[in-house]
Amino acid sequence: MNTPNNIELKNFTGLTLKRFIKYAGFWTTSDRNNEETPSTPGQRDLANALAEELRGLGLSDVTVNANSYLIARIPASKGKKQVPSVGFLAHLDTSGEVSGKNVKPILVKSYNGEPINLANGLVLDPKTDPALAAHSGRALVHTDGTTLLGADDKAGIAAIMGAAEFLLSHPEAEHGPVEIIFTPDEETGKGLPGFPLKSLKSKACYTLDGGPIGEMEIECFNAWSAKIEFTGVAMHLGTARGVMANAGLMAAVYAAMLPRSESPEATDGYYGYYCPLSIEGNVEKATLEVFIRDFDSGGAQRRIKNLETFAAAVEAQFPGGRVKVNPKVQYLNMKEKINEHPEVFTKLQQAFKNLGIEIRQKPIRGGTDGSRLTELGIPTPNIFTGGRNYHSRLEWLSVDELASASALVVELIKIWAN
Repeated sequence: MNTPNNIELKNFTGLTLKRFIKYAGFWTTSDRNNEETPSTPGQRDLANALAEELRGLGLSDVTVNANSYLIARIPASKGKKQVPSVGFLAHLDTSGEVSGKNVKPILVKSYNGEPINLANGLVLDPKTDPALAAHSGRALVHTDGTTLLGADDKAGIAAIMGAAEFLLSHPEAEHGPVEIIFTPDEETGKGLPGFPLKSLKSKACYTLDGGPIGEMEIECFNAWSAKIEFTGVAMHLGTARGVMANAGLMAAVYAAMLPRSESPEATDGYYGYYCPLSIEGNVEKATLEVFIRDFDSGGAQRRIKNLETFAAAVEAQFPGGRVKVNPKVQYLNMKEKINEHPEVFTKLQQAFKNLGIEIRQKPIRGGTDGSRLTELGIPTPNIFTGGRNYHSRLEWLSVDELASASALVVELIKIWAN
């Protein structure tokens, strides 16, 4: 990789690797069933630790609000105070799909290309993971198999923090005002509740929440969640004939109606899906949570309408039972609004070019807090961090690609300054 202007990749490895391993040790699993923000106390612990670290680097303008949103500002270099401020975001929480408690990152300084045996019989196998095979001879960090790793998105935090230290320790690297933003509960899809939008000075931001090196993302899903409520009729099982409506069974029948061909495991590219996430209840009451995802807003609305159709079909099968569909928007596709601000995209392209990183532009089959921030009026594309196999016990992180992400942040800041 070409790293001009005396930016050495090994320097950024030193700025990011130890940080990532440290941050991975914080238990920040979020809880999508908790409406409070942050949904778990570990996220506040990490936000406060990052605030202290930033103050230790010499920053005085660092705040963590009541909802654990951290905003820090790096003042502009001399003569660059009139340059527009640019922001960089990453999220504090990790997914609740796999345990994030007692994460034990394992550093491999030079991967030998062989299968890596993990706990619980799991194996990181280069035969089934081409990206892992391509990392032979390179450094990586992986889980021990008992938890996820947390590169989503503590790698993003480490990349931003490494870039901040670089700027603060290299006064010759001219830059305009920079904002650092760390957010809670991204994995829950809440959409930045309690975010201090009015205090943000940047008119453009970038999230570091992507995967392999080269990823650049300016479009994402339109995302909805739906809580499906089932009300049954309880009755003694001995006299239930013709009277009882089993809410738990209603929920199971409803879930089975969701098209398997339109599920996450059956789709890729620009194809949307339904995803049942949880089901619980008893004879009298039951709930089913479903995620709706589609790049096209019309497709998302079609799926929401279909949820109502499925509800009517279940009610017809269970006389006396009732089904209520409660849809709620989580975030919208950011492509249209980013296209209204082409300089945000072209400056990012230039940063990739300057560092000799080949761009892999693709849609996000998911979303970021940048999706919601874009919707709120601040265009926020997404950038790679080097992680793989997110939300799983097979998660791993490329050390070189993490360093490259941090170097890219610095390069992008310099481009904005000019």
